[in-house]
Amino acid sequence: MFSFRSLTLLLGATLSFAAAAQGYPDKTVRVVVPFPPGGAADIVARHVTTRLSVIIGQQIIVDNRGGAGGIIGGEIAARAPADGYNLLFASSSVLSINPHLGARASYDVLKSFTPIVKIGDAPNVLTVHPSVPAKTVKELIAIAKAKPDALAYASNGAGTLSHLTGELFSQRAGVKMLHVPYKGGAPAVIDTVAGNVSVLFAAFPTVSGQMRAGRLKALAVTSSKRLAVAPELPTVAEAALKNFESSQWWGLYGPAGLPAFIVERLNAATNKVLVTDDIKKALALDGAEPSGGTPAALASYHKADYDKWGKVITTANIKAN
Repeated sequence: MFSFRSLTLLLGATLSFAAAAQGYPDKTVRVVVPFPPGGAADIVARHVTTRLSVIIGQQIIVDNRGGAGGIIGGEIAARAPADGYNLLFASSSVLSINPHLGARASYDVLKSFTPIVKIGDAPNVLTVHPSVPAKTVKELIAIAKAKPDALAYASNGAGTLSHLTGELFSQRAGVKMLHVPYKGGAPAVIDTVAGNVSVLFAAFPTVSGQMRAGRLKALAVTSSKRLAVAPELPTVAEAALKNFESSQWWGLYGPAGLPAFIVERLNAATNKVLVTDDIKKALALDGAEPSGGTPAALASYHKADYDKWGKVITTANIKAN
């Protein structure tokens, strides 16, 4: 039977919850970035948190904890109190890809964190050396089908997004291309420009200069929609392969069990940041575009991305470097 005492306790808890919601945040917030300073995740995180701190009225400190492919930073965030003052700014490499490449973490990427908001996406651009006669994605697929393994594609290294994008493309198109891994994006671009390899999936800022100079020919972008900085380029999905998508993405998370009022506060504030012109311009410099949306949308997108890369990696038996 529901007693007066129970009603009093419930009312007290509700008032306490409301008071906490109204008072959050009342001190500095730490955002763990599981990569060293200067990389894409760090740069995007600093763009967003600088503006987010103004909206929430508290300082936000970016805490770079690189190492072990993001595992070190992930473990720190997963073990932190679920109080809203310890957050994680993670990328798809940490949350969707690395777990399938043998990364052994003490946390579960799908269960150990509370999704808050999807920050943004940075797709690859499908480029070819000018000597490749293809002018469209369909023509490239036709060439690859006619001569299996005759076309070689460069990547930033085994298990990187550029490698997995090439493998996803090959699996979806039903073609065989020879994978040539490099130690980073710069040497991959240099060898593609030199004509030592024919195809390259790379981040837009990495290849935009070579595209403008005519040293690389861009056929499409791998995002679900066209890039604002290159609207003339179709998506791979538009051009040939329905529902094709491959992007580096970032999300803001808290430890598991983060209270709903904190999630709602941070989600609403971050969504305000992501629609501003200055953040759009800042992300565009890194070939990225803001996302936003609900915590549920991030959770759904994360799970689908995790499953997609798991299937690609298992099918191709890909191992990390």
